[in-house]
Formats: sequence, structure tokens, C-alpha cells
Amino acid sequence: MGHWKNLFSADRGRTRHRVEVERRRLLPAYAADESDASDASKEIAKVALRLKYQIEQVVSCEIQENVLTDPNSRIITDDVVATAKQAGGEEYKACVVYCLLVCLRWFKIQSSVELWDSDLHEIRAVACEVIAKRIIESEQNQDYVLRDILLKRYSIFSEGVETEPANVIERSVDLHALRIISCAAYQKCIQYLWRGWICQEEGNPTNFVEYSEKSNTSYWVHFHPDRMRTPLYQNVCQILFSLIYLAIYTAVINTVNPTGDLDVAEAILYVMTLAFICDEGVKFWKVGWNYLEFWNAFNSTLYTILVVSLALRFIALAHSSSTHDEQRQIYNELSYNFLAFAGPMFWIRMMLYLDSFRFFGAMFVVLRVMMKESLIFFALLFVVMAGFFQAFVGMAQVDPDVPLHRNILQGMINSIMQSPEFDTFQEFAFPFGIILYYVFNFIVMTVLLNILIALYNSAYEDIAGNATDEYMAIFAQKTMQFVRAPDENVFIPPFNLVEIVFLIAPFEWWLSREAYAKVNDIVMGVIYSPLLVVAAWDETRQAHQIRWNRRHGEEDDDCAQEWEHVAKEVNFDLDDTWKQQIVESTPDIKVDSCTYELRELREQVRMLTEMVKGLTQEMDKKVDEAS
Repeated sequence: MGHWKNLFSADRGRTRHRVEVERRRLLPAYAADESDASDASKEIAKVALRLKYQIEQVVSCEIQENVLTDPNSRIITDDVVATAKQAGGEEYKACVVYCLLVCLRWFKIQSSVELWDSDLHEIRAVACEVIAKRIIESEQNQDYVLRDILLKRYSIFSEGVETEPANVIERSVDLHALRIISCAAYQKCIQYLWRGWICQEEGNPTNFVEYSEKSNTSYWVHFHPDRMRTPLYQNVCQILFSLIYLAIYTAVINTVNPTGDLDVAEAILYVMTLAFICDEGVKFWKVGWNYLEFWNAFNSTLYTILVVSLALRFIALAHSSSTHDEQRQIYNELSYNFLAFAGPMFWIRMMLYLDSFRFFGAMFVVLRVMMKESLIFFALLFVVMAGFFQAFVGMAQVDPDVPLHRNILQGMINSIMQSPEFDTFQEFAFPFGIILYYVFNFIVMTVLLNILIALYNSAYEDIAGNATDEYMAIFAQKTMQFVRAPDENVFIPPFNLVEIVFLIAPFEWWLSREAYAKVNDIVMGVIYSPLLVVAAWDETRQAHQIRWNRRHGEEDDDCAQEWEHVAKEVNFDLDDTWKQQIVESTPDIKVDSCTYELRELREQVRMLTEMVKGLTQEMDKKVDEAS
């Protein structure tokens, strides 16, 4: 594949959702000539407009989605795909797939703006994915696909300015284009990124190049701290540190100190928490509000609870160490209660790092969609509860003997949990209170909860039926999160504290770039040495496999299967008899039975027409001879 340079740059962050289309802010491209880059962007924008016009003509009305996605589609034909490939000519043919993703985003925007044609624009967006997938799959040169179609970064000229460059890998993840993500070439590129066979360029981490030493069988070549940029190794480190974090929490929660003093386990727990908080803070500072997602909010909540627990512990320590000091005991117990309250979140947090495994990944997609669907339920529930709560409080104000807010709120929450407390409201402003409570239970337990169940069922059916593609999408997204890292030096929490305290603060501000890079390499080599020992051994083993594959003319990532060993002894090209029998008995799967029968009928009609025509000519000759 050769050395690839200036293929794509790391991401500084992700922009906010707009009309349910994810768009992320990327690092600027470093073009040698800005005027040339601007001209290219204008031409690429024209290619995108040509493709948009073509798709609008091909899909001119609302049709079923399966009509487009069918491999033998009568809409997205081979001629349509061939025409789309010619939209960029010879000079810009590699950017056609990227332009189709631009069109996909445009149609998504139109779908949200032009509600009267929403379904039509959604179908056109599907057509963009289908055509892009078929273009990628029809290309035989895999190096060209990886280098120019998937990894090369393009931009378009929009609203008088040039958009930030991006590539098909990034855009597909951002737009959740499952059909493109499920392509073999796309998944191959993701695997290369995951294994580190495509890595950050030395000295310029915004660019990615092929890892030239992947076929080197020397152990010490692979024993290098730069290999920690590999997403696979970063993921292993995160899982390992998360398990250690969980184990330390388990030790702390099971060894309560009655005196309130901090022990070693608690100190390690809070230091690791500080490291995770610093990591989240740095990413938020570099990316902005667009960094916030479900897991970020979840982790932030967990860290906030731990910070509150630590603050209460310090308040307790500020009081007298006497065992009779009630304030110290109260704050100490409250601190441990907050710490214990975070227990479920510690275990749920492990899910964040297990989504690279197929079993967990597919289920997490379902859970994430269900959580999004729950927002509709909770929005309706909030409005309903606010109205009924105000009514109950108003009744309680009239009757001073009735307890106020706590009992009312508890009774309403119990109704949501399907355990209503009718006795509480039995004599509540009789008969208005009990009637209103019956109405509240009917709305919540019969209407809203069934709506929630229906939303969950719909979400599960949508995702579970396409679980494999969804897993590949979440795996691609996880990979891109690693390769879009904004830092050149990878210090995974809690090692980021080492970087902050012992590298950035004392050295970064005065050392030269080269010297600071050497210091970072030395420190990373020391702290990651246990993992690098295993990683270097694994890469050395892979290097031998790569060399074997190259000697036999196979791809670098090829792995011989059981049937391939047996197939070496069989050559079907020499067995003409069996090959001919297969050709004669193999049906044409591109043609359905109805079309096949129509072709047979057409052939018979053609033969009958020729027969009648021949008989007519003979009759005419006989008539002429008789006359």
C-alpha cells in the first residue's frame, strides 16, 4: 500500500446535533496552496450537486426502502451506479463517495425542514448510502479504496467558505451510515486503525500513515512507547484500569474506618478519581459542549458523588478526633453513605469499556436507543406530575390537617413504580382527592407506562433486527474516538496525572519540541513497559504471519481457514466436467421466477412470430406463383 501521508487529521471535537445529523469539528487541513485548495473545494461541491440532482431524478417519488436496498433493485441499477461514478470525472472520481455522504447530510436536513416531503428525502438519503456502498464494493483495487476513497480528506465550498476537511471514515461514523460502515473495505480500514497498522505520523499526529514496521520481526522495534497510540492497546489499558478502579472501590466500601481517617485504599481511589476528572475536563476544554454525551454525563455524575463524599470526609476530619464528637460521626457516616450510593454506578461504568466485544456492543446500542426513547416518556410524565402535584398541594393548603409535600410526592412516585398508596389520599379533601388520585393512576399506569413499553419494544425491534451492522457502527465509532485523540502523547488516566505534574508543569514551557518528545517517550516507555512487553510479542508474531502472507501473495491480514488448506489440493479450473455441470445447474439469482417466466414467454412469442412470418412469406410466394 506504500506510505500514506496527509490522509486525514485528528478531530478536535464533535459539533452539536442538528436535525438529528451528527457533524463534528475537525482540525484544519494544512494545504500547500490555499487558492488551489479553494478551487478543489468548489469542484468537489459541484460534484456533490451533480449527485444530488441525479438522486432527485432517480428517486422522484416516495417508494418503499426495500425497493432501493434490494441487490436486484430496478431503481438503483448498474447504470445508475456507473453514472454516479462519472460525476467527478477522472480528476475527482475518488471523492464521489464523500460527496454522496454530503448529499446524505443535505437530504437529512431537508427531511427535517420540509416536513411535507420528509419521507421522500429520507428515501433519497437511503439511496445515497446504497450507491456509495455499491461504488466501494465494485472497486477492485483495495489500496485505492483505502488510500483515496476512505482515508483521503476532502472539503466543499459552502456559503462562501471552505468547510473543514473530513474523510469517508469519519463522515460515515458521524452520520451513522450503516450500509457504508458494513462494507468489507470499510471494516478492513477500521481493523487496520484498531490494530495500529495505520497510525499517527511521527511529529504530526494530525496525519496518519501506514505503520511501516508491521512486517518487521525484530522484537525491540515493536517495543516502543509510540505503539500506545494504537486503539487496541488503549482499550486494553482502559479496561485494566477500570477493573483496578472497581477493585479499589470494593476494598474501600468493605473496610469502613469508624474514626473517619483516610487509609491507603481511599487515597488511591480519590487520586484515580482526580485523574479521571482531569481527563474529562481537558477533553471538555478542548472540544466544548459538543463533547457531552450520555456516558460523559454518567461519569461526571459518578465523579461528583465521589467529590462530595471526599468533601464531607474533610469536613469530618476538621472536627475533633474524639469518638464522642457527634458532628465528626455525622459527617463521616454521610460521607460513607454517598460513597456507597455510587456503588451501582461503578459497576455500570464497566459497560463503557466492554462495547468493543460483540455481545455487549449490540446490547448497548439497544439500551442507548431505549434511553433516548425514554425522554418522550419522562417529558410527558413531568408535565402530568406537575399538574397533579399542584392540585394536591392546593387541596392540602385548604385542609391544614393534611400533611403536605412529602407524603403527596411519595404517593405519586409510588404510583409510577406501580405501587399506589390509596390510603394516603382516602380522606384527602374527600371526595376530590381520591378521585384525582384515581385519575392520576389511570394516566400514569395505564397510558404513560404502556407508551413507554411500546417505545422500548419499537427500539428493540429496530436495533435487534440489525444488530450486526449496529455493532460494526459502534466499534467504528469507538475506534475513531481513539484515533481522533487531540494529544500526541497518550497518557491514559490515572497516568495523565504523571503528565500534568511531572512533565507539563516542569518541562513543557521551556524545553524544545524534540527534547520534550524524548522525555515523554522515556516516561511512557517506563510506565507502559508491562503492556509493551506483551504488545511487542504479539506484533512480532503478527509480523511473521504478514511475511508469510506476502510470500504467498495474500493480504497482510489474511488468515488461512480450514477449508483453504484442503483447497490447495483441488483446482476446479482443470476439472472441466464438474465446472461445466455447475454452470449448467446454477440458477441466475439476479432474476426472480416471475421475470424468468416472462423471459421464457417472450422467447416463445419471438419464435412464434418468426414462424408465422415465415409461413406468411411462403403463402405469399405460392399466391404469386399461382397468379
